[in-house]
Amino acid sequence: MAEQAGKPRWMTEPSLRDIPQEKLDFLQKMVFESRELSQKELLPFLMALAQRSRSANIAFSSREMNAIIEAIRKYSTPEEILKMNQIMRLMQRR
Repeated sequence: MAEQAGKPRWMTEPSLRDIPQEKLDFLQKMVFESRELSQKELLPFLMALAQRSRSANIAFSSREMNAIIEAIRKYSTPEEILKMNQIMRLMQRR
């Protein structure tokens, strides 16, 4: 994903302006940390991530998630989109 002034471009999308920066930073960290994980490693990673988000009192509304997903997709490579789809399928199974 391309970056702009030290910040990933997806985070500068106008559709995300009402989402607190701490939530966007949390997601960016998730994207960065999951980048090199295998299919087998993704589920334990997502479980740990869910625990970290609860500990940090970070929750996303469906509106926020839809806006974020669309913003990320806009600036993602085909490989990143495949990885994101894989993560989303795993999250839906929980």
